[in-house]
Amino acid sequence: MKKKICILGSTGSIGVTSLKIFDKKIKNFNICVLVANRNYNLICKQIKKYKPKIFIITNQLVYKKVLKKFRNYKIKILNDFNNLNLKFDISISAIPGLAGLEPTIKIVKLSKKVLIANKESIICGWSLLKKESQKNNTDIVPIDSEHYSISKLIKDIKPTSIKKIYITASGGPFLNYKKKQFNKIEPKHALKHPKWKMGKKITIDSSTLMNKIFEIVEAEKLFNLPNHKLDILIHPNSLVHAIIELNNGIKKFIYHETSMTIPLVNAIFDGNLDISEFYKSKKQESFVPENLIFKPVSHKLFPAIKLKAKANKHPSAPIIINASNEILVDQFLIKKIPFLSIFKIIMSILKDVNYKKYAIRIAKNIKQINEIDTWARNITLKKIKEIYE
Repeated sequence: MKKKICILGSTGSIGVTSLKIFDKKIKNFNICVLVANRNYNLICKQIKKYKPKIFIITNQLVYKKVLKKFRNYKIKILNDFNNLNLKFDISISAIPGLAGLEPTIKIVKLSKKVLIANKESIICGWSLLKKESQKNNTDIVPIDSEHYSISKLIKDIKPTSIKKIYITASGGPFLNYKKKQFNKIEPKHALKHPKWKMGKKITIDSSTLMNKIFEIVEAEKLFNLPNHKLDILIHPNSLVHAIIELNNGIKKFIYHETSMTIPLVNAIFDGNLDISEFYKSKKQESFVPENLIFKPVSHKLFPAIKLKAKANKHPSAPIIINASNEILVDQFLIKKIPFLSIFKIIMSILKDVNYKKYAIRIAKNIKQINEIDTWARNITLKKIKEIYE
């Protein structure tokens, strides 16, 4: 029997990569539901190629345009998740931003297994996701390379045996910059990641190291690990994605090339298929490890590292920091603020007179998460206006 598939964010990089994987074994899968936002041309191509039962388009204008174009098709084209009640074997959550949280909660209720690439859902709404996954007996599998690696490294390991877990960071495009060069950074510089091909938001987060701060929060929540047992290492090769150090002196790591295809294939097929069917290695056939380089994080080059212990100190601190960072990255990309202000303004918000009032709140539902998120966005925009207008 074919496995039923749902993909949230089918036109994004994770969604497109996932569909290419399913294409290789399409006889085993039924692409039932696809969800996208505004990439009209790709949405139309996916409708014609996969003929899903349902295609949900969240952008109202694109939805109306697609609905008109495919009015004679049997496929249901919807604008929301209200009438989604199918059951899925595998769902992939890859809608970026906090907008991905509510749809992810919805598909957790409908799926046997959810592969999650949406950081914000975990950072801001893990308690809700965890509750629904336990209630519906749904397996949640992280597919970011770091967290997928951690999940494999800690399998069958007692938590008390773990001394430290390291998440690796490439260092982004500014690893070898001098401090004075940071004053001249423009979006075009920050978007040139040396190793990974990613969307604009995550690429900027990589250049500031904010992505690793969020990954630490994710690891704390996903694996129930204390902050002091998690750390970040600079690893320019981007081949080792996580390292576990055990109390007995043994260290283990997972090594793979810089392609999301590798964790995705392993998560979809539970590690039971030959990766060569899906991915052509850039390296020579006989495996020869590179000279792997690891460095501590420089606080001068990456001041965001100071947020490591603060980002999950209070229940809703991750919601506030995530929301503020999203606004600041957007403002940097349109050249409204300089690169260094991303971290400086986040720190100023953590010192704001109202910060703790919101940070200590325990958000019990999406409405409460959105209230905290909205406060953080508004105070961030207010501070930007005070400084730069």
